[in-house]
Amino acid sequence: MRFWFVEEHRSDFAANRLCVVVGARTRGLRTFRNRPASRWQRSDLVTLAHIKEQSRLSLDSYGRPRMTEELKENGLDVGYRRIGRLMRQNGISVVRTSKHKVTTDSDHKFNMRQTFWTATAQRNVQTKNGLAISVMSGPARGGCI
Repeated sequence: MRFWFVEEHRSDFAANRLCVVVGARTRGLRTFRNRPASRWQRSDLVTLAHIKEQSRLSLDSYGRPRMTEELKENGLDVGYRRIGRLMRQNGISVVRTSKHKVTTDSDHKFNMRQTFWTATAQRNVQTKNGLAISVMSGPARGGCI
């Protein structure tokens, strides 16, 4: 774990300085660099190649559960947690398409609410003998609504 940290930040700081900070020895770092990949790491690389291929074939529409099913059908014995970890670490994610497209034009040239209430008010007002009468409240005085 310490050596991974040193390797990741080696471009920013000197390797021997990082080894002192994390409490590791430079000889251990050299041994770490020269060590061959473990069986598990090699297996992860093979599985990752299969994941990338299936992701490409599915047009990036397969998530972790479906990807696990596909790989099991292809003969790989892998678990869904491992598939999820490899997909997450390598930035493989589902490209979602929108299910609903908004077709309403919200950029109106006029105020709908004001137009509606003005038309409603004009329908509810009647005139009788020169006075405005509201259907809702009875005769208004002085011609006011």
